[in-house]
Amino acid sequence: MNEGLDVFARAWAREIVGTSYVPMARSQAVGFLREQADVLHRSLTADTFDAVAGRAVGTALARTGFTAPEALGRSVVLLQRRLVADLGLTGPAAAEAGRRLVRLTGSLTEGFVRAVRDLTLDAQDDLHRATMRAKARVENALRESEARALHAALHDPLTGLPNRTLFTEWLAALLSGAALTGTGPAARPAARFAVCLVGVDRFKSVNGTFGPAVGDRVLVLVAEQLRALATEFGCLVARIGGDEFGFLVPDTTCTDDALKFADRALRRIAEPMHVDGREIPLSASAGVLERAADGGDPADVMRSATITLHWAKADGRGRSALFDAGRNADDVARYALSAALPAGLRNDEFVLAYQPLVDLRTGAMVGVEALARWRHPARGELGPHEFIGLAEDSGLIGTLGLQVLEKACRQALRWESAGSAPPFVSVNLAVQQIRDPALVGRIAAVLDRVGLPAGRLQLEITESAVMSIDDHTLGTLRALRGLGVRLVIDDFGTGYANLSYLCDLPVHGLKLAAQFLRDLDGRQASRRAALLEAMVSVGHRFGLAVTAEGVETRSQADLLRGLGCDLAQGWLFGRPIPPGEVRF
Repeated sequence: MNEGLDVFARAWAREIVGTSYVPMARSQAVGFLREQADVLHRSLTADTFDAVAGRAVGTALARTGFTAPEALGRSVVLLQRRLVADLGLTGPAAAEAGRRLVRLTGSLTEGFVRAVRDLTLDAQDDLHRATMRAKARVENALRESEARALHAALHDPLTGLPNRTLFTEWLAALLSGAALTGTGPAARPAARFAVCLVGVDRFKSVNGTFGPAVGDRVLVLVAEQLRALATEFGCLVARIGGDEFGFLVPDTTCTDDALKFADRALRRIAEPMHVDGREIPLSASAGVLERAADGGDPADVMRSATITLHWAKADGRGRSALFDAGRNADDVARYALSAALPAGLRNDEFVLAYQPLVDLRTGAMVGVEALARWRHPARGELGPHEFIGLAEDSGLIGTLGLQVLEKACRQALRWESAGSAPPFVSVNLAVQQIRDPALVGRIAAVLDRVGLPAGRLQLEITESAVMSIDDHTLGTLRALRGLGVRLVIDDFGTGYANLSYLCDLPVHGLKLAAQFLRDLDGRQASRRAALLEAMVSVGHRFGLAVTAEGVETRSQADLLRGLGCDLAQGWLFGRPIPPGEVRF
């Protein structure tokens, strides 16, 4: 009997192994099917028949993995065809077993179908749960990704501090009445606040000296210092960009609170910092804006704070500056003028006024100084102190200087054609012009184009400019003298009191600054007179003509004449006037 079951089990395995994926070897499958065949055998030969054994076998088939319809169909066919015969049953026993086998196969089919249905439902439940778990993981990953993206968008990747965008959001919230502290919402909105922008001084030098990698590490150290300071004071700190950091300080009571905080920040940055065993010396400047939290545009606040930081750096660095609305208005006006300079040059809005230069011994006019005026279409006539600095800062001083030079030369020729003219016309040169390697060629071109003899042109160079002259610019001055142009040092006596440069400069004269004529009637009269005498003497010792500027009274002229001063210029002899009013 056992041999017959073994034969049937092997035949059963041949029929259904391969119809479904079952994680067992063929020998294991044969063993499993041998056990199921034994269950069926016992049911077929039992004294009392119970078809439930078929249901158990069908269930076992399905749960083992033989779930394909082919596995069920082939099993039913094989059972009906071979089982009774392989068991060796004959006669009435075989007939009874055949009847019982019909019911067993039906029960087996039912058990198989139910098990497959249960497995399918279980698989669906597992799939649903897996789907839900996967969805939850995706949603969590998405939230985490969004959080990382948001953090990256609002934080500086180098220092980990909030960036300018987040700082501006904080500022907007505070201006709108929200309550902020260094760690989050506060119990009440701040009535006043301060924005403190801190910039590391000369940070480009750190990068240039030690390299960008060291520069980045220095910024990280600075950020750590400022983060600790913000935590200590309960305020908010961010990296605004480059070497600039910003503090948002809530609940200030006055500007002194903000300035004291800024000074603390500057002291923190000035503390010794070491990178790779090297001490990196640092200083910083701060721009401070303190005001009521009563609305407004955060962009305007940031612009004002940035302007104030620029003031601190321009005023000498290593210090704090407080926002000043008046100074800001002046800066805005200066910027508007600077922006209008190119159009002014194109539209020929710059004109010249002329001030006499007289011989102190004879009182005769020997020259005139050409002084630029800007006939601004909106602001009227502007003096040189209002636009020369702007032209220098914007790089337009060369264009303006040549335009003034050519107009002065042409006017000198017009005077000559009218029957009289001063021996020379004097024009100022800016520092940038002197350092221009093409200056000599441009001036020569102007003289050729206009037709004015070079000896009729005098160029004035400030003493502060000649103090920094190098070999190249010294060559430029020598070339100008070679053209026949007169050269004069303007504002003499206001430099560094090092007179050795007079030995090398190819100049014809000195112009004493007007400040030396002040208080000649006061307590320092004798000292000032002695100083004037010394400077006149120095000029004459070098074979130079000496001119005094700012002569306003007869007593000043008499003193200068007595000291041997050669020429004078000032309101005593005439104010700057249009060319048509000049009389020789």
